[in-house]
Amino acid sequence: MMKNIFTLIGGLLLVFILAGAPALAGEAGGVKWTDRITLSGKIELEAGFESTDPAEGDGEDTSDLSVAAVDLGIDIKVVDHVSGHVVFEYVDDEDVVVDEAAVTLDGGDRLPLFLTAGKIYVPFGRFDTQMISDPLTEDVGESRETAVQVGFAAGGAYGSVFGFNGDVNETDGGDDQIDNFGACAGYTLEAGAFSIDAGMSYINNLVDAGGWADIIDGEKLVLDSYVAGIGVYATGHVGPVTVIGEYIRALDDIEWADGNGGITNDDKIAAWNAEVGYSVTLAGRETIFAAGYQGTDNARNRFPESRYVGSVGVGIYTHTILTLEYCHNEFENDDKDDTVTAQLAILF
Repeated sequence: MMKNIFTLIGGLLLVFILAGAPALAGEAGGVKWTDRITLSGKIELEAGFESTDPAEGDGEDTSDLSVAAVDLGIDIKVVDHVSGHVVFEYVDDEDVVVDEAAVTLDGGDRLPLFLTAGKIYVPFGRFDTQMISDPLTEDVGESRETAVQVGFAAGGAYGSVFGFNGDVNETDGGDDQIDNFGACAGYTLEAGAFSIDAGMSYINNLVDAGGWADIIDGEKLVLDSYVAGIGVYATGHVGPVTVIGEYIRALDDIEWADGNGGITNDDKIAAWNAEVGYSVTLAGRETIFAAGYQGTDNARNRFPESRYVGSVGVGIYTHTILTLEYCHNEFENDDKDDTVTAQLAILF
């Protein structure tokens, strides 16, 4: 049933694109393509020092310099109601990849609906942060997939449903098919110096998130059945103060097939992130101080049990930010590590 629904949506998408082709041909002759394209991106250079303190054995100190990330985003306004979005990404010592590539059809002001199809970060979780490092909620819950998303945005309210063919299949129904899905809903409000964006989301297979890939490969795990996840989040601003809160949780135990017809269980995993930031002008430069506490339950040392993190970011020039971050991780088995990272980033 789910496969048939998304096959139908894909067919409708193709019809919309073909129907818009004559309009595209007609307008392209009178408008420069450069007026239809917007470029954006970032370059992040990092210097890092890490010290590990395992519960058993000797620790290790390491340091490194890296081009941590380079992103180039291209937004294309094809015609009214049709747009494209592509992001090329380079991460330290890896190949350049197409991180995002999607086409969006929208109804404009008259019909506040949209359909997006392509490689996207599906809207489960929000993962806002003021830090250099990704929050633990992102490690546990973020999924990038080739998906179809249908949604709306009107009067501050927004929401969508989405479906895709996941990378992690069930042992009892492991056919390669479109059987992953989810939904999200939220609301944004602005009133003078106060603003808030809050919402919740659902996904039917939390373990399909990218942060699980190395764990599944490294431990040679096989998922017995999908485990759904829910998430709630809120990001608020009151003048110079920013507060971020997010919580993600599996709805059931995670069941792994042991290869001999048996099942091993992991208790319901959960992850959270709480941050507060304060923005102030020092010596004529915008400076943001931020502190956060993150953690997980039932992660079995795959993710830190507790994380204490703080950062100071200074806008040294226009669109140029220098940030210093300290991060302390503690694991369930009493392993610990400390990381200090300095990042120079330009945004355009």
